[in-house]
Amino acid sequence: MTPLNWGILFPLILYLCGMYFVTIWLSRNKGILTSGGFIEEYFLGSRGMGALILALTLMATYTSGSSFLGGPGMAYKMGFGWVLLAMIQVPTALLTLGVLGKRFAIIARRIHAVTLNDFLRARYQSPFVVVGGALSILLFSCAAMSAQFIAGGRLLESVTGLPYGIALLLFAGTVVLYTTFGGFRAVVLTDAIQGVIMVGGTLLLLYATLRSGGGIAAIVGTLKEIDPDLLSPTGPAGFISQPFILSFWLLVGFGVIGLPFSSVRCMGYKNSKAMHRGIIISSVVLTVVMLGMHLTGALGRAVMPGIEQVDRVIPEMALRLLSPVLAGIFLAGPLAAIMSSVDSQLILASAAIVKDLYINHIAGESGSLDEGKIKRLSFLTTAFLGSISFLIAFNPPSVIVWINLFAFGGLEAAFLLPTLLGLYWKRANAAGAMASMLTGVCSFIGISQITSRVLGMHVIVPSIALALFVFVLVSLITKPPSPEIINIFWGHKRLPESSEIDRRSFRS
Repeated sequence: MTPLNWGILFPLILYLCGMYFVTIWLSRNKGILTSGGFIEEYFLGSRGMGALILALTLMATYTSGSSFLGGPGMAYKMGFGWVLLAMIQVPTALLTLGVLGKRFAIIARRIHAVTLNDFLRARYQSPFVVVGGALSILLFSCAAMSAQFIAGGRLLESVTGLPYGIALLLFAGTVVLYTTFGGFRAVVLTDAIQGVIMVGGTLLLLYATLRSGGGIAAIVGTLKEIDPDLLSPTGPAGFISQPFILSFWLLVGFGVIGLPFSSVRCMGYKNSKAMHRGIIISSVVLTVVMLGMHLTGALGRAVMPGIEQVDRVIPEMALRLLSPVLAGIFLAGPLAAIMSSVDSQLILASAAIVKDLYINHIAGESGSLDEGKIKRLSFLTTAFLGSISFLIAFNPPSVIVWINLFAFGGLEAAFLLPTLLGLYWKRANAAGAMASMLTGVCSFIGISQITSRVLGMHVIVPSIALALFVFVLVSLITKPPSPEIINIFWGHKRLPESSEIDRRSFRS
């Protein structure tokens, strides 16, 4: 049995406990458990995010276990080409907030949208679109959560000496507890704390790697001796082809606009100033983390050659290059990345059941519901979904990065086009949206079972292309949206029982 490494385990346990006590503080001081308007508070944090919180929660949500473990591990294997590929993720905040932006936030308030499916429900007036969207969220979010739980369990197992089952229970239990009792506000605040930890951990390990290797020039020379292709943008054996790079611009670049846990943050910021500043801050922080971690992985091939398992590269480097205390501090970074992704996916999946399915389609309008019952259902649903993903994670596959990309691709295939075309194309209708969702998800899953690439491109490209063709064709040959829907989304009409919105705060 591997002895426990208390020098690393102790600071990590303190960190996990700290995240839970943040939630307790929020519950007591921000009225999460006692205030009115529970649904908007629990699932959207009462739309109160400022610039810094918005930037850090976007960054923390984008950076997951694959950003700190699988991605740098692939850079260790593929060299600088994978670093180039990873940098496609840097403009994600600019794309998400820039494309959806103020229009999405204003309409979300106008139609009282708390989830992305609330937006789709008001835009397309179709239970099939909403139910299909909720089921897609549950399917792919549970897959993504399981991948993140696996990453967290493996990380704790490898650096502390804990058995995988206990490490998984410690990590998953913390995330499920603070998300269950803190809701969206706890998610974004812990994301902000974790974002700071990620930046510090990234810079710490990058510095240790450069110092150990004798500087960037010496390390690059060693990499050239190992394999000159490690310095090539295409990687060994041309693995990173130009079509593959271009398709990643859709998968982890432009396509993130369609991720529900990204778009919901475009509903939750406070005002236009918060959005503009959030874009700048998030882009800078994403650059530091993405470049720093993947560059560390690529340079690590020269400093510590011979690591076979991709997901073990960064933990092994931290253990060998840093003192136990510094390693514990650094490893809070990847742990934070994993936690910040899984909590966002967990609250999203819970909202899909409670808000999109139960309130909207089973129990009727939220105004006639008992708030105490909704609170209990929300807590139980969040805990249940977290427990299911925890159980799935007990039989982990080998490479986390591919599971995460599969989950991202599935969500994008379902939501990217209904969101964008619903927001900007008046002719988009329910039939087109439903046909697009079915085509996108089915083709993505089907093609993924046959091959990982089509003409050198990731399978997300043909899936989105087919979905776009079907969306436009079906929308044009079926009945257009009603004048009432057009007036709500392109005019000034509000849905009934709307609270007043200070539109001045959303002016440039």
